[in-house]
Amino acid sequence: MCCESKRRFLLLYATQKGQAKAIAEEIWQQAGAHGLEADMHCMSEMDKYNLETEKDPVVIVISTTGTGDPPDTARKFVKKIQDKTLPPDHFAHLQYGLLGLGDSEYMFFCNGGRTVDRRLQELGAQHFYDTGLADDCVGLELVVDPWIDGLWLALKETLQKEKEGMNSAVNAVSSSLSTALHAVHELNLSSEVQNLKLEDEGARRGADVLSQKLDDINLVAPARDTEPSLVHSVPPVSQSALNIPALPPEYIEVQFQDAQGENPHLSSLISEGTTFEVPVTKAVQLTREDAIKTALLLELDIADTAFEYQPGDAFCVICPNNVSEVEELLHILGLSEKGDDLVCVKVKQGTKKKGASRPQHIPERSTLKFILIWCLEIRAIPKKAFLRALVECTSDAGEKRRLQELCSRQGASDYTRFIRDSNVCLLDLLHAFPSCKPSLSLLIEHLPKLQARSYSVSSSNLYQPGRLCFVFNIVEFPAGPSRPVSRKGVCTGWLAELVAPLLHPSKNTLDTKGESSSTEKISIFPRPSNAFHLPADPSVPFIMVGPGTGISPFIGFLQHRQKLREQHPDWKFGETWLFFGCRHQDRDYLFKQLRCFLENGTLTHLKVCFSRDSSTEEVAPPKYVQDVLRLCAKEVARVLLKDRGYFYVCGDKKHMADDVSNAVVDILSMEMEADKLEAMKILAMLREAKRYLQDVWS
Repeated sequence: MCCESKRRFLLLYATQKGQAKAIAEEIWQQAGAHGLEADMHCMSEMDKYNLETEKDPVVIVISTTGTGDPPDTARKFVKKIQDKTLPPDHFAHLQYGLLGLGDSEYMFFCNGGRTVDRRLQELGAQHFYDTGLADDCVGLELVVDPWIDGLWLALKETLQKEKEGMNSAVNAVSSSLSTALHAVHELNLSSEVQNLKLEDEGARRGADVLSQKLDDINLVAPARDTEPSLVHSVPPVSQSALNIPALPPEYIEVQFQDAQGENPHLSSLISEGTTFEVPVTKAVQLTREDAIKTALLLELDIADTAFEYQPGDAFCVICPNNVSEVEELLHILGLSEKGDDLVCVKVKQGTKKKGASRPQHIPERSTLKFILIWCLEIRAIPKKAFLRALVECTSDAGEKRRLQELCSRQGASDYTRFIRDSNVCLLDLLHAFPSCKPSLSLLIEHLPKLQARSYSVSSSNLYQPGRLCFVFNIVEFPAGPSRPVSRKGVCTGWLAELVAPLLHPSKNTLDTKGESSSTEKISIFPRPSNAFHLPADPSVPFIMVGPGTGISPFIGFLQHRQKLREQHPDWKFGETWLFFGCRHQDRDYLFKQLRCFLENGTLTHLKVCFSRDSSTEEVAPPKYVQDVLRLCAKEVARVLLKDRGYFYVCGDKKHMADDVSNAVVDILSMEMEADKLEAMKILAMLREAKRYLQDVWS
C-alpha cells in the first residue's frame, strides 16, 4: 500500500535484460526523498494496475529488443493498446512521461518506447513531461540521469494542479525542464547526447544522490601519472566532491546447506518457450588457420524434435560461463571449497527494496557453481549501481575513492572510457581493485541473467531435412590496460571448445563427408523472424548483401530456392543477386561452393570482393560490398524500383550495414535523378513495406 501522506504516481517498466527495471527501481528509491510514492509494477502485471481508470501521473520506462520490438514483458500491453476499436479519447484522462531505452547502432532506435508513446498519444493521453530517449551506444546515463533529475519538478507541478482541481489536460512542463536540465530541453536525442555536460547541471537528486566530500576517507596523493586509467584518476575528477548514486538496498540472502540435491534442468531457466537438447553432428572450420578471424560451421540434428524453422529465422543457444573464470571468481571470493555445495537463495527479511523477490533466473536451491556457470552474466559490464555497492566491499581507501569516482556524475566520462568502452567485467574489476571482496548475495543482486546467444540459421529444412546449420566467428577480446588477459566470447568460445574433437581437416566446404558420431549436445530454442524471409512470391527478384559471416542466412535462402526449383520446374522464379565480401580470397572465402548455386541457376548473379588482397590491375577492384553495389547501380535500382524486388542485408551494423544503406541511397538518387532527401524517403518506404530488410549486429 502507498503511504497516504505521500503523493502517488504509477511507475511502469518493461524490460528485456533488466536495464529498464533497474532504472525504474532507481526512480522508486529516489521518490521518497521528494515526498512522492512510486507505485511500481512490471508492465506485464496488468492485473495490478489499470490505465483506463488511472487518475495519477504515470511514468513509463521501456526498452527495445530485437529489430525494434517492445520487450517481451510489454507484448500484452502493446497488443491491448493497439486494438483498433479503441476510441481516440480512450486515454484522454491520462498524463504520462516516458523514458525509452535503445541503441542507435540499430536501425529502429528506441522503437519500443516510440511505439507505446505514439499509440498513447493517438488515444488521447498527454505528456506531463517530455519523452526521453536514452542511447546505450554512448551511455544510457547521459540521458537517464538528467531525465530523472527533471522528473520530480514535473511530477510535483502535475500533482499540484490535480490537487487544485485542474484535472484537465496539461502541457509538458518545458520551463521546469529547462531549469532542471540546464539546456537539455529536448531529450529526443541519440548520439547528440554526448554533448551534455552533466557536471554543470544545477539539479540535485536530494537525499538519494549524495553530494559526498568523503570526510571519512583520506584522499590518496595524486600519482605521477598524468593520464587516467581504470585504477587512476587525474584532476579535476580526482579533486572533486562527488555526486554518487544512493546505495541500493540489499535484498538477497544466501544460505549454504549440507544437504545433497540435484541442479534444476536448463529449460527451467528459459522463459521464452520450449527448449530442445540436440546433438552436434558436424563441425567445419571455414577459414584458413592464418585468417584474422576463425569461422566455424556447426550442424545440429533436430530430426527427433518438434523444432521448426524457416530460412532467415534465428535461434538461441543456451551457453555457460567459462568454467576457468568461474573457478577464478570463486577463488577471489574465498569460496573455492564451496563450489559444489547447495545454496538456498531467499529474499532478505526486512529489506527496504520494494517488491523484492528472488530473481526468476536464480533457482531457489542449486549448487553455487550452477548459479555462477549457468545463471549469472559474469562478463556483464558493471552498472553504476553495482560499482556503488562494490564501494562498500572495498577496504583500501584509494581503491574505494576510485570506484566512487567511476560511479559518480563527475566520473561519467571515465566510466564510459575505462569500463563501458573497454568492455570491463567483474573479474577485471576484482583484479584491478584487489581489496574489493563482494558477497555472493551482492553478485546475485547486481549481475544480470546469463542470456542465451542468438544465431542466424544457415540452412533449409527443405534441403537438409532434420538438420540445422549455423555459422559464427570465434569472438576474441584481446588483453589491454583494463583487461589483464585475452578472452574468447562466452558462447563462441564455449562452442569452439565443445566441438574441437569434431573439427574436420577439410576446409571451405559445406558438404564435408565423414560425419562424426559425436554425443555432444547443446540446448536451443527458436527465435523466429517476423520478416527476414524469402519473398512469398517466388517470381519476385531479390538482392542479398552478406559479407563475412553475414552470408549465413543466405546459404539457407539459396538451398531453399534450389530445392523449390527442383520440385516445381513449372514455377517462375525471379532473379537472385548475392554480394559477398571478405578480407582474403584464399583465407576466409567462407563458401566457395556458391559457384554451384550459380552454375545450376539458383543464383543469377554473384559479386565478390576481397578487402585485404593486393591487386596488380591498373584499376584496383572494389574492396567492399557497398563499392560493388555502386558498380551495379542500374541493376540494383531496376530490381528495387521497376521489378519491386526485395533487398536483404546481414552482418555487422557498425562497419557495413550503414555503408550499404548509404550506397543504396546514392544509387536511388543517381538512377532516379532525384536529390538525396527524396532517395532517403524511397528507402524509408522500402523499409516500411518490408522490402528492405536487415539482420544486423553490433
